[in-house]
Amino acid sequence: MTNLGETIVAIATPYSQQGSIGIVRVSGEEAITIARTLFLAPGKQEWATHRILYGYIRHPQTQEIVDEALLLPMLAPRSFTKEDIVEFHCHGGIIPVQQVLQLCLEQGARLAQPGEFTLRAFLNGRIDLTQAESVAELVSARSPEAAKIALGGLQGKLAHPIRNLRRTCVDILAEVEAQIDFEEDLPPLNEEEIRGSIGKILGEVKAILATANQGELLREGLKVAIVGRPNVGKSSLLNAWSQSDRAIVTPLPGTTRDIVESELVVGGIPIRVLDTAGMRETADMVEQMGVSRSRHAAKEADLVLLTIDATTGWTGEDEAIYQEIKHRPLILVINKIDLRSPESVKYPPEIENIVQTAAAHCQGIESLETTILQVVHKGNLHAANLDLAINQRQAAALRLAKIALERVQDTINNQFPLDFWTIDLRSAILTLGEITGEDATESVLERIFSRFCIGK
Repeated sequence: MTNLGETIVAIATPYSQQGSIGIVRVSGEEAITIARTLFLAPGKQEWATHRILYGYIRHPQTQEIVDEALLLPMLAPRSFTKEDIVEFHCHGGIIPVQQVLQLCLEQGARLAQPGEFTLRAFLNGRIDLTQAESVAELVSARSPEAAKIALGGLQGKLAHPIRNLRRTCVDILAEVEAQIDFEEDLPPLNEEEIRGSIGKILGEVKAILATANQGELLREGLKVAIVGRPNVGKSSLLNAWSQSDRAIVTPLPGTTRDIVESELVVGGIPIRVLDTAGMRETADMVEQMGVSRSRHAAKEADLVLLTIDATTGWTGEDEAIYQEIKHRPLILVINKIDLRSPESVKYPPEIENIVQTAAAHCQGIESLETTILQVVHKGNLHAANLDLAINQRQAAALRLAKIALERVQDTINNQFPLDFWTIDLRSAILTLGEITGEDATESVLERIFSRFCIGK
């Protein structure tokens, strides 16, 4: 955990051999002192919060100029961490930012831990835990829809309803405890009203829980493996789909010997497409390794595209491959329909999802994407239309809250004493508080913020 009394520093931008801008961020009580020691602002520039200064970063002892830069001071509490923050905007690349970082360390700052800036924002009340997680999700978003969901979380679209649910539970608990303590002085509890309130809370909890699978899909994406025997057009399908020449295509069977990947976005869902080696028996040791990897990819994939050649139809080799993967989510891709009518191709009748393509001419790709979305969403879920989507940690806490609230309902229905009501109400309040961070433990915080990059 962070020590709020220390001043921390980190490089806040990716850096490489060549770059345009590199930002070194400092937060804490000594941030302004460090900035004044290292930064020379010529002329009569005003050192004021949220005003950019132009000047030079220099070594405080030798006065040697390290870089020409901009400085952005952001004074507490009007900063991300609610502490004094300064950002050195220097030239990008490894050397300038590393030199500036080293100078800040020499002036007493400590290298920030992963996610420590965001952790301080949380601990200082600038954001809650759902917003902190949304920061990480926004940085790692792999599609516009995932970024939209993360931005919604950052704006409080999840925190607000969770807080309201928790507040309602607290109000009910207070009413029940008051009845226990001052039964003789208060009118009887309106059990029907409380039962209705618990039912309403449960309904909202279930509605938020229903976004978990789609949230996971948007954040983690889908792994799709293109499998089939050699020379059916798997690599051509990948190239047509990704609109690139990622995979080598030749008339020779066995050209692809290793897995070739491409990152795509379909219907707002990030998809990692794996073009695999043709699955067949072979004496070639290298090709054998490729076939083995193909089988592993098919087993690990969320969805398998079994690709066959319309000109040869369903073969014994196709049947053997199908037997290996038929228990996986599957789409049959009948390729090369420009060379032969697909109606003549016979395949197992239990296969429900069939797509016809002519990958060499980029035909059928739109139909393939539509079918993938139908398989993923089962025709009634649309990830692109979500306003919020919870992550795994939040879903786990909500499931516990749901169980606790259902127990409260059972307790009321079974006419148990009021003391029993309070047990599960407290449990629901605690788990809802874990989501926003009001009741989060240090181990939970450690687990969340350790996944952040340094500088965020």
